[in-house]
Amino acid sequence: MQQHDFKCSLTADVTASQALEGISRVSEWWSSDFEGRARDAGDIFTVRFGETFVTFKIVDAVPGAGVAWKVLDSRLPWLADDKEWNGTTVCWNVSSKGDATEVTLTHVGLVPEIECYERCKEGWTFFATESLAKFMADGKGLPNRRPNHESRVAASVA
Repeated sequence: MQQHDFKCSLTADVTASQALEGISRVSEWWSSDFEGRARDAGDIFTVRFGETFVTFKIVDAVPGAGVAWKVLDSRLPWLADDKEWNGTTVCWNVSSKGDATEVTLTHVGLVPEIECYERCKEGWTFFATESLAKFMADGKGLPNRRPNHESRVAASVA
């Protein structure tokens, strides 16, 4: 069976290094309920959306090229298997496209065959292609700002 991991992309008028810096500022485009550090290999961080949480470890970080976040633990209470994300990896790859940078997110293990695929696809698409893109363009993302409230979109991603 061929695996079809979720993937989405955005293009931003920033350098590859600036794109990776933006990605590392998770609380400014994904969830303001953030703890830890998301910059270098070995860093561990957690994002929360009410009862939902995901803890990541940065397992690979290549300056100017990309970063990979491995899910160490998660709780997605709206799923039958609330640990469905455990062991998956979110890979961010950046590449120059003329004066801009293309950012591609691939969530390895988030495939159409699993329960959360459609909701998580919706959430990642919003947070990566809209909130992160807006953050890179004007310094103001659209993160979930209500740590004790799970909005539909926020819950879709975590």
